Amino acid sequence: MNKKTIILVISLLTLAFILAGCNDTTPGSIIVANDSEATPVNVGNTVNDNTQFAFDVYKKLAKENEGNVFLSPWSISSALAMTAEGARGDTLREMRTVLHLADDDTIRRSSFAAIYNQINKKDKEYQLNTANALWAQQGYTFLPEYFDVVEQYYGGKVTNVDFQTKTEEARMMINDWVEEKTNDKIKDIIPQGMLSPMTRLVLSNAIYFKGTWVLEFDKKNTYDASFRVSSDKTVTVDMMVRDDKDARFNYYENEDLQVLEMLYKGEELSMLVLLPKDEDLAKLEESLTAEKLEEYRNGLYERKIDVYMPKFKFDTKYFMVKTLSEMGMPTAFDPIDADFSGMTGKKDLFISAVIHQAFVEVNEEGTEAAAATVVVMETMAALPMNDFRADHPFIFIIQERGTGNILFMGRVVDPTAE
Repeated sequence: MNKKTIILVISLLTLAFILAGCNDTTPGSIIVANDSEATPVNVGNTVNDNTQFAFDVYKKLAKENEGNVFLSPWSISSALAMTAEGARGDTLREMRTVLHLADDDTIRRSSFAAIYNQINKKDKEYQLNTANALWAQQGYTFLPEYFDVVEQYYGGKVTNVDFQTKTEEARMMINDWVEEKTNDKIKDIIPQGMLSPMTRLVLSNAIYFKGTWVLEFDKKNTYDASFRVSSDKTVTVDMMVRDDKDARFNYYENEDLQVLEMLYKGEELSMLVLLPKDEDLAKLEESLTAEKLEEYRNGLYERKIDVYMPKFKFDTKYFMVKTLSEMGMPTAFDPIDADFSGMTGKKDLFISAVIHQAFVEVNEEGTEAAAATVVVMETMAALPMNDFRADHPFIFIIQERGTGNILFMGRVVDPTAE
């Protein structure tokens, strides 16, 4: 793995229940999904499954990419889960395997609905929202039951557009929706030329988060510090510091790493930072599992510790057909063999593109992050330390503390790279 990279993965997975309500698609509104059949056990299992996908896609992209890597596994899971609702045969089997989706329709749909509703709950001390939408070719025959499932359980309302004769207008409409739902952080997610007159359906997910630290960093204490990108490269970063008497954080360590938890206001969300002691980030990445993360979480205890954390900000964009194909779901992208007959009643559609774009900024006040995913469907046409000094590559995770759901996950190798 190239140690000169920054890799940041955002995985937005949360858990709980809000009673289902009526759908409202006016601008800025939040659609409530039907989670009436969800159970804590099934939602917990779905969270674990989504966490496994988060680690799978993180490791895949970490190996594939140089430079900045930044993504939201939750956004990708949501968009592709909606797509999988219309898949059949080998296409469905592969998608369920890669995404770790439950076979039982009721469990899968109600659990995704519960997670979606929890993310969008009101009266919280941070901003955290997600939204789904479908964009369908007007006049093209889709099965109404497919759209009903997506709207009822994923909150994805369908808008009719004209890809055939007004392709550019449709592209701009989808991009504008993504931009609005991500507080203007994700712009132009679908580049010009990506849609065509053969496009029949676009599925989209957007997510936005902004949280303030419980223990904010004083800007006047931020200073220029060295950050070791690799054995032969050091850069200068803006290093934030909390070394006062109130610098009490939840902390864990073993022979391989230090783990720091930083709470966001409301104390429902937090960031976990995983800092390898031997600076071998690749080894830490390979060892990551849901079980390991739970071990680290369970080992956290509050203590006074001096914290040194670099500021960073960057955004990225991925075209994920090759990535997902190599992860085990190639049939969905095959114009001949793809089976999305659950959408139209015919084997006439395949996935031509999966585009993911994301943004993150961590500073003295807190964290802002946004991400969006679009899936384009086309017709066939053809020893305890005394300080925590993050001055070398590290992993961080933003989590929902009560449930252990991963909200954000990332790797920083060079905080100065954008």
